[in-house]
Amino acid sequence: MTGAFERFASEGFQPDRGLGLLRLAALYADDDGIPDEETLDAIFQQVEAGALVGKPPRAMWPELARGLMALNPGTMIRVLRDSGVLKEILPEVASLFGAPQIAGDSSEVDLGVHLMLTLNETAKLGASLEVRFAALMMNVGKSDSPAEHLPVHYRHAERGGPRIEAICERFGVPESCRDIAMLALAEAERVHRVSSVRAGPIAAMLERLGAFNRPARFRNLLLLCLSDYNAYGRPVERAYEKASILEAALAACSEIVRQDAAEATGDATVLDWLRSARASAIAQALRSLRWASE
Repeated sequence: MTGAFERFASEGFQPDRGLGLLRLAALYADDDGIPDEETLDAIFQQVEAGALVGKPPRAMWPELARGLMALNPGTMIRVLRDSGVLKEILPEVASLFGAPQIAGDSSEVDLGVHLMLTLNETAKLGASLEVRFAALMMNVGKSDSPAEHLPVHYRHAERGGPRIEAICERFGVPESCRDIAMLALAEAERVHRVSSVRAGPIAAMLERLGAFNRPARFRNLLLLCLSDYNAYGRPVERAYEKASILEAALAACSEIVRQDAAEATGDATVLDWLRSARASAIAQALRSLRWASE
């Protein structure tokens, strides 16, 4: 009997209780091992027998959050998938397994496998629940991308947004988690593509990400992007250059008056000056152009 199963039994959960199936998966996420086939079969049989029928998703959220905050949250997803639970409670995530994703070097990865690796990377970095939930959600719009476009996922954010909103409503996910998940959906791939060549778009991105007035939110997104980057198996010595670019750009703007002060006045002229000043400061710091026409 594994340590996870022993703890499961000691906490008073019974294998035939629906929420107990999620607790068991969450406990495995704190161990190095995974359930044996006999245990997975037992969970699967409970699912087939309707153990999850009638269980409100909002009651499941504390168990999902517990597993996401564990040492190996990807293991929870693996256990839930292998036992048939994931398809029942999060079909939007379960359908990512088998979907291809380009890895940046012309190779491909399985989005479901990549999701588990990304979650484990967030744990290695000590990321918050908000970041880990965003990692769980950021690709849910890619499972049904048109086959003729694969492994590229055009307009996946348009499909993913309503799914994230529906999942958050279904499970009663905290607003802070929903916020970072939606931010990641819209901006994570843009962060991966950011370039130091032109300062103007970087200044606009920093403003869009809330870097000037919500720095914790901004750094949560960078932490997620770093986890996603590391999950592709990059060499340890290769730093995540995109985060360095954005951090250097933000530092270059540190002496410029804060954006929220200008927003408070509603003065468009002041806002235009701020944006131009930031672009100039970033261009000088990164030794780049301000705009494409320069």
